[in-house]
Amino acid sequence: MSSTVEQADLHAPGKGHTVTITVNNKAVEVIGPKATGLQIKEAAIAQGVEIQLDFQLSQELPSGETRIIGDTDVVTVNKKSVFTAVAGDDNS
Repeated sequence: MSSTVEQADLHAPGKGHTVTITVNNKAVEVIGPKATGLQIKEAAIAQGVEIQLDFQLSQELPSGETRIIGDTDVVTVNKKSVFTAVAGDDNS
């Protein structure tokens, strides 16, 4: 039996430590330091944030701008990470 660890797995999204981020003004724990948009939405839903998987996720950047995060996009998360998820037809 081999005890070799695949190098790719060490830096894959979802392999790391728990990080508390904010999604729609609610604290959500995800496995960081990297997570995909889909992993963030799944964690938020599992922890009671009233969103759906087809919602559009955006990250609020320190500059005040926002960046759209796709389901397969990988982002670095930390305790200051703030995300908003809205229905795709919401024009607000």
